[in-house]
Amino acid sequence: MDRLTSMRAFAKVIDEGGFAAAARAMDVSAAAVTRLIADLENHLKVRLIHRSTRRLALTDTGQGYLERVRSILQQLEEAEAQVDAAVRQPQGELKIRLPAATLARQLTQHLPLLRRQFPELSLSFTVAGSESTADAGWDVALLLGGDAPPPGLDNEAVVRALARGAGLLCASPAYVERLGMPRHPSELAQHQCLLAAPGDAAGRVRWALQGQGETVELETSAAFSSAHPDTLYAAALGGLGVVGLPAVLLEDALAEGALVQLLPQWRTPTFTLYAAMPSRKFVPSRTRAFMNFLVEAYTAPASAM
Repeated sequence: MDRLTSMRAFAKVIDEGGFAAAARAMDVSAAAVTRLIADLENHLKVRLIHRSTRRLALTDTGQGYLERVRSILQQLEEAEAQVDAAVRQPQGELKIRLPAATLARQLTQHLPLLRRQFPELSLSFTVAGSESTADAGWDVALLLGGDAPPPGLDNEAVVRALARGAGLLCASPAYVERLGMPRHPSELAQHQCLLAAPGDAAGRVRWALQGQGETVELETSAAFSSAHPDTLYAAALGGLGVVGLPAVLLEDALAEGALVQLLPQWRTPTFTLYAAMPSRKFVPSRTRAFMNFLVEAYTAPASAM
């Protein structure tokens, strides 16, 4: 007796509501399905299904056995999917969620290598703001957090840290020309600060900076606040004030001279760039390949935040 085939037939009979319907779903004869169930009951020495001319009903033993059979078949499908993902060439569309368009520009620098490795893979980028989610609507979500992944992720999500580094303080050349270059973090209290949080009822925010062997906590007001990194970035480019963002978001603007770094010996608290996928179950080969590619790309020496 092929016990696995008999188990599949047993589950299919219950799912389809009858022997004939199960036979059609399995593309075999009704007699073959009947024989498989009979062989299974003979092997177990117990009746699994009450049969009548009008309906089928599971016995108590059959009900418990069905639950175990479903679990076994699911584990088998997952094992087969894992093997298939390992050997099949990644292909198809991969939906990537990003917290900032500036990160998309930085990430695209790595894409020619990805295309050479996987020419049948296509990517679709969507900038979705600062929400920390990794759900079935996305294959991979890139997220900005601290020492731990941001809250709000599903328990099933698989998260990998890609790069970690402190934030940089920057402003536009026009802003620096207008209000001067601060020499110490304490002077930021007299500057216009662009912050991720609006502050307390009085609009005051505590900002911690580390450098030169000390940590300075200063209280400042937010001249402008937004939870969206791109908005803070654009405000800084427009000369609205001083911003603290991960270096990975600022490197292009710094290289082009659109922003200048302030207080280079001082850093904001650590930022971490994470990649997350909704689940480790039935992960397509394209998703697994992209996650591995991200880890390799961002662990290169030039990719530090």
